[in-house]
Amino acid sequence: MTQSLTISIDAMGGDHGVQTTLPGLALARRALAADTRFQLHGDATMIEQELARLPQLKGRVEIRHTDKVIASDEKPATAVRRGKGASMWNAIEAVKSGEANGAVSCGNTGSLMAISRLILRMSVPVDRPPLVVPWPGLRGVTTMLDAGANIDCDAQRLVEFAIMGEAYHRAAHGIARPTVGILNVGSEDGKGHDEVRQAHAILKSGRFDLDYHGFVEGDDLSRNVVDVVVTDGFTGNVALKTGEGTAQYITHELRAALTSSFLAKLGALLARPALRAFRDKLNPPAAAPLLGLNGLVIKCHGGANAAAFGQSIDLAVDLAKSDFAAEIERNMTRLLVALEAPEDPVEELS
Repeated sequence: MTQSLTISIDAMGGDHGVQTTLPGLALARRALAADTRFQLHGDATMIEQELARLPQLKGRVEIRHTDKVIASDEKPATAVRRGKGASMWNAIEAVKSGEANGAVSCGNTGSLMAISRLILRMSVPVDRPPLVVPWPGLRGVTTMLDAGANIDCDAQRLVEFAIMGEAYHRAAHGIARPTVGILNVGSEDGKGHDEVRQAHAILKSGRFDLDYHGFVEGDDLSRNVVDVVVTDGFTGNVALKTGEGTAQYITHELRAALTSSFLAKLGALLARPALRAFRDKLNPPAAAPLLGLNGLVIKCHGGANAAAFGQSIDLAVDLAKSDFAAEIERNMTRLLVALEAPEDPVEELS
């Protein structure tokens, strides 16, 4: 029997609002193929005008009107104080009340994170939901977390990220047993500061049902040495920005080279399909969940186009159907037991 799902959507979020979110919903193939319904939170007049051009959504959506929107440049603290009743806020409230199985928004990342944390609360003792980054590589996508939400992380936090990232990668990418590694300055056991070595010892002990690889280095990210890379938010954000800057540099130099002469332009014209494939390879998926919440919230890039937003809806459906949240909770319980055990690796390394 097909499981009936409801996905709550912040229709006003992102750079283009309903002009992206609704056409994107119409492109969500897996969501529309399944027995899925949608709550659209936002300005009813604007939503209805856009829906008139999308007959495939007829009978699948419910409009929840609000004329209040959280701006893209709104500070998280302001959004928390004044955001009640906004489209983003209401979309997340629907998850808390049980009306929806998950929420999707292209809105401001900081505001979305703060409001989600306030309304849904954390299911794990981290400061903020870790940011998950899909990192493109030679053989697919590597999941990296945290990419900037939790700057300082002790060993327990890193192990929690490993548990959350592994469960997410399995649900999102269909990998039965994802491999996990900790980002470090070297692959040897003795490398790195105390926190990464302690987390390494805990995961290496075999007390969790994880396929733990060990330490990985920065150049392993794009080689897909492991499926999930764990790090603190400081290191992860530096790695992310470095990767983004490198990709921009390569794209700029390639464009300059291919427009430098008539023959170069002719070659670029002939190679257009391959160049488009190259561009798509450098652009990772535009959406990822905020992990560790008592509910499913998907963050889609603010500048995402309709196709990318449709992929976000499909990701929400896949995760809502999966057991990844319950799996995280089970392994978190194991972690607490392991940390309290006398032979705990953290104690041995302290």
